[in-house]
Amino acid sequence: MDGTAVAATGERHTGAAPRGRPRRRRPWQALIWLAPALASIGLVYGYSIYRLVMEATHREGVGVGLGNLRIAIDDPFFRTALGNNLRLLLTLPVIIAVALVIAILLHEGMRGWRFHRVAIFIPYMLPVTVVGVLFGELLTLHGAVNSTLQTLHLAYFSEDWLGDPDWALRSLAGVIIWRELGFGVILFLARLLSLPGNVFDAARVDGAGWFRTQWHVTLPMMRSIIGFYLVIEAITLMSWVFSYVFVMTGGGPGQATQVTETYIYQNAFTSDIPWLAAAAATLLLIGVTAIAVLFLILRWAYGRRRAA
Repeated sequence: MDGTAVAATGERHTGAAPRGRPRRRRPWQALIWLAPALASIGLVYGYSIYRLVMEATHREGVGVGLGNLRIAIDDPFFRTALGNNLRLLLTLPVIIAVALVIAILLHEGMRGWRFHRVAIFIPYMLPVTVVGVLFGELLTLHGAVNSTLQTLHLAYFSEDWLGDPDWALRSLAGVIIWRELGFGVILFLARLLSLPGNVFDAARVDGAGWFRTQWHVTLPMMRSIIGFYLVIEAITLMSWVFSYVFVMTGGGPGQATQVTETYIYQNAFTSDIPWLAAAAATLLLIGVTAIAVLFLILRWAYGRRRAA
């Protein structure tokens, strides 16, 4: 085709295939690929939840509706266990604040930051049972902690950390903070490394100090990841502390460190009251689900607010 023909037709050969219209995304195509995973999840978790609810609403094969749930709620031991879980939730602000400060310091290149990063994350890599056995030995009445305090002539501060009802839950909370802190630091540090550095430079040029920079620049950009970590740790403190309690205190002394998971375990396998254990597990499932749903609602509302 000569130049005249090209000019007449308005066509020009560039050696590349003509671009077609963009393909429309079809949601059902993604569902095809997700179907095997969804089926596995539905089979494993869906059937387990179904059996749990059936066990919680029946007693010796007879349907009792919500009667078992009411018995569990009225049980003072269950209330104590639930109260201890809620007290452990009070450690959330401490975990988040300390993890955030450490992550910021590591991000700013404090001296020896590579060593500190590894040292902080190592506890999270240890199995909970190992951590529980280790601190179970350290915090006994004649353990290494009290022996060290006596050597330093600070015996006044010695306590029966795991045997005193006033200190057992606090000691347990301290161990949980020590181990869970590493995950938060690495999570926050990864987010900080992805933030644009020119924003911080602009804040310094404008005369913002360290605290003002973190409050007005860092925290707003870290809000989503802080919310994610908050939900993960809230679920952990409500339904994933069994190993800590079982290894370190067994729920004692008395009911001082009893949590909902140990309450469920004892009723299911020690007291042989499966319907009561199932009822307590159902209540725990409802509570954890409520936390997750509340987070999703707040995130959706926040997104709508920002879009407006």
